[in-house]
Amino acid sequence: MKKIYHLSTCSTNQRILKEIQAVKNKIVLQDIKTKPITPGQLDAMKEKAGSYEALFSRKSLKYRSMGLHEQTLTEQDYRDLILKEYTFLKRPVAIIDNEIFIGNSKAVVEQLQAALQ
Repeated sequence: MKKIYHLSTCSTNQRILKEIQAVKNKIVLQDIKTKPITPGQLDAMKEKAGSYEALFSRKSLKYRSMGLHEQTLTEQDYRDLILKEYTFLKRPVAIIDNEIFIGNSKAVVEQLQAALQ
């Protein structure tokens, strides 16, 4: 399976999809704003990532505005927050066969490109 969970309005996500030639590589794209991730999809991501925290974005504007930076969050909290608000998912999340690539750091994008070769 080749699938990427992304946000189509995010210029960084758009750039990455273009860099990895998502269309050419026949990757299924899911815009998490228009088609929210399901609990089953998130649980499958967690199995590959090791934790919900690894999938959670502290860069989301709502992270500070909700006072979450002052709280100690549990795995269940991370799961609930990601399902409730799509901006809490660290994007993009790519699943290529049995590997998962989370986020937009240069190293992660390079690893994703290598996995698609």
